[in-house]
Amino acid sequence: MTMDIKAYMQELGHRAREAAREMARAQPGAKNRALESVADAILESRATIRAANARDLEAGRENGLDSALLDRLELTDARLEAMAEGLRQVAGLADPVGEVTDMAYRPSGIQVGRMRVPLGVIGIIYESRPNVTADAAALCLKSGNAAVLRGGSEAIHSNQAIAACIRQGMRAAGLPEHAVQVIETTDRAAVGELLAMEDSVDVIVPRGGKGLIERVTRDSRIPVIKHLDGVCHVFIDRDADPAKAVDVAVNAKTHRYGTCNTMETLLVDAPAAEAVLPELGRCYAEAGVELRACERGRAILGEQARAATEADWGTEYLAPILAVRVVDGLDEAMAHIARFGSGHTDSIVTEHYGRARRFLREVDSSSVMVNASTRFADGFEYGLGAEIGISTDKLHARGPVGLEGLTSQKYVVLGDGHVRS
Repeated sequence: MTMDIKAYMQELGHRAREAAREMARAQPGAKNRALESVADAILESRATIRAANARDLEAGRENGLDSALLDRLELTDARLEAMAEGLRQVAGLADPVGEVTDMAYRPSGIQVGRMRVPLGVIGIIYESRPNVTADAAALCLKSGNAAVLRGGSEAIHSNQAIAACIRQGMRAAGLPEHAVQVIETTDRAAVGELLAMEDSVDVIVPRGGKGLIERVTRDSRIPVIKHLDGVCHVFIDRDADPAKAVDVAVNAKTHRYGTCNTMETLLVDAPAAEAVLPELGRCYAEAGVELRACERGRAILGEQARAATEADWGTEYLAPILAVRVVDGLDEAMAHIARFGSGHTDSIVTEHYGRARRFLREVDSSSVMVNASTRFADGFEYGLGAEIGISTDKLHARGPVGLEGLTSQKYVVLGDGHVRS
């Protein structure tokens, strides 16, 4: 690509804005045909995509990418089939665009309600996983938006191969190819330009590490849907069922370590500590989880736990490490969450209805749970079909962001020649 970066991005933004107008009026059938056609194209082009992916993997090894990043980058046949299936699942979801709710007559005789509409142009900046290219395109397409996608430089060839399939699917359904555009340059200046394109882009969604999200949040002149950290908690109340408490706390930490909805701090009510911590300690030892506990926790866990520092309470480990603190009751637990939590996902294990209700009402996180693992904080598990990310913001979308989160609402008014007196 030889075009000046600024000129290239402005042209890309102009095309996206035009395509967004067409997508806003696209019928559900056309959008679903496009998604099915993209899925077919990915499976038909798997050899081409795998060859492009092999180039990225080779470059990644030469550049010293670690094994975890290489694994995230690799596209196997199974992953391509899962990508296609994900597109078909989105096609099967109800279309949110045009839904009218809350219609009611006013004393003046007019009817007032709200209609769900696309956001417009969505810029998505992400790292490593090329499957995000298909996932993001699917959600933006189904919700009637245009998308500008900027994947990581390490996946440039894979992303472009997938982008070709997306264009093919859009053409087959008679929808504008420019409704989904994958930025073709690895020049980092393209990100800075994208974050300043307030005339062309309506919202930015960053997906990646904390450094990426901090940079996007700091530099963007466009509204951002994001979360920075996933410092999630499970609180075991004094009236918890011990078996439930162990099951939930073990799953919340050990199901997967590198996800934003993994528990990073376990809070245990003092009257329950002697009953549950020894068994939890045994389970975590079997799983190879390092425990960092407060003084009272170490008195029960013994040599298995090292002393926690103040920094441990606010750390997102994304690793087999868990902070453990014994607290005196619900209020102290909620105060700890308010001070050290990230507003992502927090859960209480209890059989006490009143304390469960208080926890749900007073803990200010995007997902709050009772007797359930934090690992359920996921768009698929919530019935959204898929998600473009998880938001800890309080305006517009909050929690897993699916199709509805990629739309807004406008008021609609129906009259019959009504005038205001």
